[in-house]
Amino acid sequence: MVGVAILCAVLAAGCSALGAMWQHAGVREVPGLKLTSAYRLMSSRRWVYGFLILLACAVLQVLALALAPVSVVAPLNALAIPIIAVARARRITGLLAVAVLVATAGIVVFVSITAGEAVPTEVSAKVALQAGQLVLAGVLVCTVVATFQTGAVRALALAVGAGIAYGLVAVLVRDVTTTLPRIEWLSLTGLAVAFLVGAWFIQLGYAAGPPDVVVAGQTVVNPIVAAWIGIKLLGEGTGMSGLTQAGLVISAIGAVTGTVVLAHYHRVRVEA
Repeated sequence: MVGVAILCAVLAAGCSALGAMWQHAGVREVPGLKLTSAYRLMSSRRWVYGFLILLACAVLQVLALALAPVSVVAPLNALAIPIIAVARARRITGLLAVAVLVATAGIVVFVSITAGEAVPTEVSAKVALQAGQLVLAGVLVCTVVATFQTGAVRALALAVGAGIAYGLVAVLVRDVTTTLPRIEWLSLTGLAVAFLVGAWFIQLGYAAGPPDVVVAGQTVVNPIVAAWIGIKLLGEGTGMSGLTQAGLVISAIGAVTGTVVLAHYHRVRVEA
């Protein structure tokens, strides 16, 4: 089952990259995007196509999360980073290549470690509330940063906020799908709210900067947050040695560093 889950997650990463490029193009057709004018996105054919592809991506991710631990499935979303970077780049520079390589390698190492160590567990109401509070704090910090920034930095802050929210979504999706036919209303409500917040942050990120920065930011932060919740709050990492946990921290730092460099690359290009 883990093999099928990983295959679904890889296909979802491809859909994520393609959908992001089309939605970014659609958002750019709606200047001055605000919450009250979000309905105007429906008038963009490219945005709608991107939405449908991302819907297929969500179905694949839900299936993957139902078949394997959060900390195994979620990191594979980061494969969208090299896909979209290569697809959009007119010329692959050294800095761009290093940023994409470091970000992707960091997540690949991360998932390689968690795949052999993570143990599925149930999500209690107490843990769901605790995770929700931590995620809310992180999203608020990103909102403040994005408010006072522009361009690639604003796009990255919004993407990180989306990634934090989606990290909670990944955990709650697993809770909802593994407890069926019984419905966990707390988790279902939290899932819906976190998903909507993350989705809106991504649209604002597309309006502020390049799609590969948005994809990199949310796809790197999403699995790190999801895996941290799974390992620390849910106990999926029970029995992990200190060396294994150190490897997770180092690989996470590498992934985040690559993403920051990618945002810096785009900021330098704009200023040049």
